[in-house]
Amino acid sequence: MSEKKKYPEEKENISDYRKQIDQLDKQLIRTLAERHSVVREVFANKIEDDDTIRDVHREDALLKKVREMALEEGIDPYFTEQLFREIIYQSVRFQSHSLLDHQNNKLDVRTISVSYQGTRGAYSHQAAMRHFSERYDDVRCVGFKTFEQAAIAVEEGETDVAILPIENTTAGSINDTYDLLAEKELHIIGEEILRVNHCLMTCEPAPLSSVRRILSHPQAISQCSRFLAEMTHCRIEPYTDTAMAAQKVMEDGDPTQAAIASTYAAELYDLDIIAKDLANQPGNYTRFVIVSRDPVVCDPQIPTKTSLLLATVHEKGALLQCLKVLDRYGINMTKLESRPRIGKPWQYLFYVDLEGNKEESGMKKALKEIENKAAHFKILGCYPSQVEE
Repeated sequence: MSEKKKYPEEKENISDYRKQIDQLDKQLIRTLAERHSVVREVFANKIEDDDTIRDVHREDALLKKVREMALEEGIDPYFTEQLFREIIYQSVRFQSHSLLDHQNNKLDVRTISVSYQGTRGAYSHQAAMRHFSERYDDVRCVGFKTFEQAAIAVEEGETDVAILPIENTTAGSINDTYDLLAEKELHIIGEEILRVNHCLMTCEPAPLSSVRRILSHPQAISQCSRFLAEMTHCRIEPYTDTAMAAQKVMEDGDPTQAAIASTYAAELYDLDIIAKDLANQPGNYTRFVIVSRDPVVCDPQIPTKTSLLLATVHEKGALLQCLKVLDRYGINMTKLESRPRIGKPWQYLFYVDLEGNKEESGMKKALKEIENKAAHFKILGCYPSQVEE
């Protein structure tokens, strides 16, 4: 009898604790919002005073102080430091984007239209909202069936920019985007790196054993190949887009049918997630590039990338000679990718990402030397790189 009387009291106490935690969570969000409001004011003063975005020494001192306060309060200092590193990262990211908009006379622009491949809830849609929602009051995302249609929308002025996936840490490079960069007269003006969390979702809660059909984009299927290899009782079907697959599962209402998509898509289409973290690699990230009809000017204090497209002359060691130029000027190359040159059998285009601003003295000289050595040369863009967390 005593145990039966105790159980409701414990349950009530747990409920009270959870309500208290909910209130504390709201307080945390409000505090973060207040902090971000102050960051906005700090940035406005930095523009007027021509101050630098980052003060590394101040950041180090802040993290040291955070660790000390955590120990005093009995909280894990490592966890607290990582949390504040993320907060600092978001602050620097906001200021970098704001400085870019200020330098390109777009700080007062409050609306932007973004084309992407897929539908509402796709990873591209999620990346677009992450990249632009803090900078603009109204982000109008327009989905298309293909990457090319999304790029054409920018070319023809239907949208301001397009966001295109270019590489994934599991599946590798996305060749369609590289080919579009070669073909179109568009400029890379930014990048976004999104953590991809593939989830299996159904129209209602269901055990994995009841699923008979799984829909998703070919890239997502490739990235989840190990998980899908265990689903021997299922038919795996490629679909136009992860979010479109989720939408179909919602519309069909068949509990034996599932989609691999994001938690974002599950929320949008009111689906139940029955398995998470399906990718072969636990750290699964996709890098997107933002392209526009016009290039942007990057302030020297913004961490910057310069992306090139080149074809070397048909001579022994031609590519090596170009790469030696980078070494001589101390320029770090972060990516080198080759693609067949359309209309030129057995010739290749090389896509190169470099750390640095194309307007820096050393970079300018290096690019000029490479252009003189190359059979074909094109700067795809000079743009803010996503700062490290």
